[in-house]
Amino acid sequence: MASTDDHGANDTDQLSAEADWTDFAHTGPGTLAGRYMRLFWQPVYVGADLLPGRAVPIRIMSEDFTLFRGESALGTPHLLAFRCAHRGTQLSTGWIEGDDIRCFYHGWKYDSSGQCVEQPAEPEPFCQKIGIPAYPTQEYLGLIFAYLGEGEPPPLPRRPAFEDPHGVLQAGRADWPCNFFHRNENTPDLTHICFVHRDVSTEDTEIPRVESADETEFGLTVSVRSKDSTGLTQRAKFLMPSGNMFKLPKRSEDEIEGRDYTFFRVPIDDEHHTAFSVSVMHPTPEGARKLAARDPEQPGTRLSVPELGDAILAGTLHIRDVIHGPYDPYTVQEVQDYVAMVGQGTMPVRADDHLGRADLGISLLRKVWSRELRALAEGRPLTQWTPSAGLAAHF
Repeated sequence: MASTDDHGANDTDQLSAEADWTDFAHTGPGTLAGRYMRLFWQPVYVGADLLPGRAVPIRIMSEDFTLFRGESALGTPHLLAFRCAHRGTQLSTGWIEGDDIRCFYHGWKYDSSGQCVEQPAEPEPFCQKIGIPAYPTQEYLGLIFAYLGEGEPPPLPRRPAFEDPHGVLQAGRADWPCNFFHRNENTPDLTHICFVHRDVSTEDTEIPRVESADETEFGLTVSVRSKDSTGLTQRAKFLMPSGNMFKLPKRSEDEIEGRDYTFFRVPIDDEHHTAFSVSVMHPTPEGARKLAARDPEQPGTRLSVPELGDAILAGTLHIRDVIHGPYDPYTVQEVQDYVAMVGQGTMPVRADDHLGRADLGISLLRKVWSRELRALAEGRPLTQWTPSAGLAAHF
């Protein structure tokens, strides 16, 4: 009997472990997917939104942190724990002094390494005994990146296509009320374009045939070939662990070439995520002059992508209302994707999916993620992903 019980326990442990390495949705502290995501540099804020001498609370992968920028004009961003070690007050409510932050409650001050350096009310300070977690940060392409994992961080991956000194760079973010893996699985799903985006890009084309899904040095590539007379091949390129990069055709003669886009999907918690975006336009000299003379659009003059998407999901608006409204085609496509992904629910049960051959990319993505999580759980080496210099997908 004891032998049977032991065998049953082993089976239970095996099933539990396997469930862990197929669970991509939960990324909080201690989860396997959370450990994996923390091994990569993650964008945590848009750089232009963090002014010198300001601190903000942020939430990344179900963990709270304090992000602040030093007081100088080119202030360095710093990331520390959420609370003061003294009495647990939210540290972002305090004051920035140089590259240090002073707690709002009793004035304990911390440097950028998290070391306490002042305790004003203590006749015999014990600062050397007090420290809070601090995390490496780097600012790149208009975004603030942080490394939240253990040990020394790897080099921050570069995106050479976005380093054009004459390009016009834009960095942004959008918070969506669904699990981040929704967005991951949308990238290798090219057949959705014919339906989700039918009114803005492929209304008159036939449904393409999925030819292959292949693992690459940077993640994976899915190739589809159109069934019409052109026979064109399109490719979607997914960057591990949670991003993509592509090029869209140029919109006018004011551009030298098409615009480059890259996205990073970062969990806020298991039910929300942020899609950080970077785009670069490559203008002609005349195009650059026109951009410099253009009046900036006033905030609040148009509804945001989530506002538009929520209205469509609630039935008070239809996607055609957005298509014929004052929105550019790229914004319309974002709204269409929002409706498709948020419309799946916050955290759907993926075991209920019924995948077909058109879903080769999704199947491969899940296989790669599961393999990496299993290797991490078993202490085996992980794949070292290498985004290549000329990485772009053309549509």
